[in-house]
Amino acid sequence: MSNSSKLGLQQVLQVCTVVRDIQKAVESYWEFGIGPWSIYTFEPPELTNTSLHGKPARYSMKLAIAMIGNVMWELIEPLEGPSTYKDFLERKGEGLHHVLLAVDNFEDSIAKCERRGIRILMQGDWKGMTYAYLDTEKELGAILEIFKPLDWVPPKPDETYPASS
Repeated sequence: MSNSSKLGLQQVLQVCTVVRDIQKAVESYWEFGIGPWSIYTFEPPELTNTSLHGKPARYSMKLAIAMIGNVMWELIEPLEGPSTYKDFLERKGEGLHHVLLAVDNFEDSIAKCERRGIRILMQGDWKGMTYAYLDTEKELGAILEIFKPLDWVPPKPDETYPASS
């Protein structure tokens, strides 16, 4: 592959596991020393411009984020609507769903993927951040996620685990 067709990857930012019950999951991970967790709900009206397999789709999810060094561990529980998370749970059960990578240029990376025949599985916008899951499971054994802007900072969480004192 020529340099002009590469995605301009900068670093691994996150690994994500899809779970059926986020509360049970954060408790289990906490027992292993992973946490504390910031928990968010991604749903309309803050979650916009959502699509699944290139078609508009309305979905929502609950997610929890914990930092391990410079890498984020994310847990996602699908809520309403069709999603790549629900598809994954049906096909494989709970487990590693995707890896989030920083890229030089979001739009350029999407265009390079499209030229290679790699489609966007799911995408959306949430509170100033745009994300896209790339259908790279066949080529890489995992789904890749990219987002913009790179300097985006998550808002205050809906809740934390363990609860803040």
